[in-house]
Amino acid sequence: MSEGQHGADEARWLKWRAVSELYHAYFTGLILTTVTRRGTADAAEFVFRVFRRQQQERFLPGLKKLGISDLPPAVAAAQYHYLSNWIGGVHVEYMYETDRKAWIRYPPPRWIWKGTAICGVPGEVSRAMLRGWHANNGGALGNLNLGFVCTKQSVDGQDGLEGYYCEYDSELELDQRLVFARHLEAPLFDPATAPTLPVASWPKPRLEKAHRNYAMEYVKTAAPVMVQLFGPDDAGYLLRLTGKLIGMQYFDEVAHALAGRRGAAKHFASLLLALFDAQDDLADISAFGGHLEVNQQTWKLMADVGDYHPACANVLEGLFEGLAAGCGRHIPVRLKPTAGGKPPFVWSIG
Repeated sequence: MSEGQHGADEARWLKWRAVSELYHAYFTGLILTTVTRRGTADAAEFVFRVFRRQQQERFLPGLKKLGISDLPPAVAAAQYHYLSNWIGGVHVEYMYETDRKAWIRYPPPRWIWKGTAICGVPGEVSRAMLRGWHANNGGALGNLNLGFVCTKQSVDGQDGLEGYYCEYDSELELDQRLVFARHLEAPLFDPATAPTLPVASWPKPRLEKAHRNYAMEYVKTAAPVMVQLFGPDDAGYLLRLTGKLIGMQYFDEVAHALAGRRGAAKHFASLLLALFDAQDDLADISAFGGHLEVNQQTWKLMADVGDYHPACANVLEGLFEGLAAGCGRHIPVRLKPTAGGKPPFVWSIG
């Protein structure tokens, strides 16, 4: 690879990282917005449904992609969490004990509750994540003897989230597939014994794109789940409000990576075009009636969502309103009406 090509790749990967961080923040923010606007019970139900849906869609295919589908159930489940989260930039530890018992540990800082966000996450919401995903791996594998034992939760003030997959001698009832044993502690992590990805099938470009997609996938799942759970009006409000808050807070980081800058409507339009490119969407800019229009031809993130609802577009509306506010005062952004609430989208700016 030439030096010029290497530099171009590095610049593109930096843009992908910015997209990842934006969607990461959006997903965390969406949970916190739900906690503060609808309460802990609704937030827990939302988190449960998001993680259960992701588990049902991604766990079994992920085992095959990672080449670990033939391992014993407890080991396969633990290695899946270790490897898939590692790809997404999440710090996870894996400790094998036996073929029927394998540990995972998410040490601080927790990826999902980044920074000060962890202070606003009730324990019930964190438990809902475990109920949604970890407790259902046995069911997905067709092995109802497999359960998850949680020994620590970071949101409860413990030094991480940890626990182990255990294959018991008999089938577990639904309420036995996730249990807590706070008196136990995970063994120490030894990186030398941890599983690794085959380098040949996971080169740097694939890893960088997978890192970006990891965070984006959470938003892809969360938006339709929220609409189905709370209804289009209430969900649309939460999706848009969260987007605006996150867009305002993360403008500087996004602009730095995408070579954007503060200023007028034309600067924001250029930033938006760069953002679309960084998330693999097709778009162009045109002038129309004294203002600019960004024509978004695709929204690949939602293209294959079977229960997509037009209210899901509030994700973009909120993010763009927030980013515009970060770019400069009084830069109006408006999504023109579109058939079925699907792309192509036309964003009127200024």
